Amino acid sequence: MSIAAGNTAELWTLVAKELWRKTRRRLRAGPIYRWRFTGRTPERVLIAPPDLRLADPQVALEIYYGRYPFAGHQVETGGQSPFHVDAASRSWKRSLHGFRWLRHMRAAGTELAAANARALVGDWISAHGGHIAGVAWEPAITARRIIAWLQHSSVVLQGAELPFYRGYLRSLALQIRYLRSMTREMPDGEEKLRARIALAFAALSLPASTAALRSATRNLAEELNRQILPDGGHISRNPMAVLELLADLLPLRQTYANQAESPPKALIGAVERMLPALRFFRHQDGSMARFNGMGVTINDRIAAITRHDDTAGAPLLHAPHSGYERLSMGGTTVIADTGLSPPSLVSNKAHAGCLSFEMSSGRQHYVVNAGVDAYGAEEFRPLSRATAAHSTAALNDTSSARFSHSPRVNDLLGSPLIGGARHVPCQRTDARGVQGFVASHDGYVGRFGIYHEREMMLSDEGALLLGTDRFLREGGARPLNDGRDHATIRFHLHPDVELFRDSKGRLVLSAPQADHWVFTCREVAPQVEESIFFAGVGGPRLSRQIVLAFKASQKPEVRWQLSRASGPS
Repeated sequence: MSIAAGNTAELWTLVAKELWRKTRRRLRAGPIYRWRFTGRTPERVLIAPPDLRLADPQVALEIYYGRYPFAGHQVETGGQSPFHVDAASRSWKRSLHGFRWLRHMRAAGTELAAANARALVGDWISAHGGHIAGVAWEPAITARRIIAWLQHSSVVLQGAELPFYRGYLRSLALQIRYLRSMTREMPDGEEKLRARIALAFAALSLPASTAALRSATRNLAEELNRQILPDGGHISRNPMAVLELLADLLPLRQTYANQAESPPKALIGAVERMLPALRFFRHQDGSMARFNGMGVTINDRIAAITRHDDTAGAPLLHAPHSGYERLSMGGTTVIADTGLSPPSLVSNKAHAGCLSFEMSSGRQHYVVNAGVDAYGAEEFRPLSRATAAHSTAALNDTSSARFSHSPRVNDLLGSPLIGGARHVPCQRTDARGVQGFVASHDGYVGRFGIYHEREMMLSDEGALLLGTDRFLREGGARPLNDGRDHATIRFHLHPDVELFRDSKGRLVLSAPQADHWVFTCREVAPQVEESIFFAGVGGPRLSRQIVLAFKASQKPEVRWQLSRASGPS
């Protein structure tokens, strides 16, 4: 079977599995199973778990005036309930029905904000509480809503009359039973783990039997053991998943302690592994490296998580299970992707960026990946996931992995990554005064018969980064001169970096109040082209890239280097 045929078969297998899963979910939500969602209404909320996500009282004021700034879009309802707005984007609706914005009401700390929160919760119960359908009842959104309603129950119930109090608890109980029934039918990934987290929160925060708490704890432990890797990464290989899950797992750990319950060992172990993993992905300015779905970094969000990190010492340099390497010396940081593509079911945010890297010096980023614009237009998402949007090598203007571009498939699966590298061997080459690695991938072997190998070494107290890119056939032979050996190595620059040529014709990378770095390559004359940085705080920004373009049959090995020329100007 050809590679293309194998990829197609894999894709349609995923489609068939997801269709069957959706059918089972629809049956479970239908009238035949609806009786499972009925039962006793809890008498009270025992405890409101903490929320580590950043809150802004100004957002609460915007909501009061009918302006809802969710998912990168602001919708004005003109006095109408937001739950009756149909024109908004799907991402905005998911954010609305997830209710994480209740934290802004709590931060406002006023009776007006509490009354508005209560009114909006009441609107939701009236509009969607009795009709299990649509975005509002997607299992992933239901899990977020349960967590938010529990975390901010003190605000919602502040000054509430008994009928609302009972209706709130009745709706919460219905959602919990519904989610308990649906979780097993959810696709693998972050949202399924969050559903298990939500059910554990519910068992701790509401009156529940010992058996119910034990069951929720056991299911949570099983999902943590399956999704959190031994080095603290997530099976999706997305650094953002680590950050988002820690924002839920740390409050859950605290809630177990507050209720005098022993958290499962899997929870304690996962958190203790994930906190160092979060530090692994950070540059010295606190921002996260842009790999596999990571976009803009809000430093205060990370600070709210890392203040719970009691582990001491420098970040790890080697994350073999997650598939990343880190070089760090003398203020210079290099983070590289040296891993396999994640499993297809959790790859809908993964990128074709194998062997790409980012480099920063001090608090300034120099070489970056394009990242993603989390709230931007969907049509730009494939561009940000392509190999060409990463600081690595591409062959014949193609990506090292493929994505589904079928709208029908994407609506069902979320554009999974298929046909990526199947083997990515990696070896550290550290020595005295040197940190380095050598890695290769076979993502292009099926189409062009060529392996890409990258070797990187950081030395001279972090002042010299040496790189070597090799292109080989099976057994180490030189690529054939067959017209399918065009190689392009890209080094995308951060938008704040200025690029000019010095008196010797060398490319110099500079930034205000930062180091100057010189890029050189003897085998290929570097060219400068326009680029785009998707992960800007205010959206995409224009930038530039250094490009080495050549025929791999003529130059199977290309050496380049970045050397620090001077300190901050």
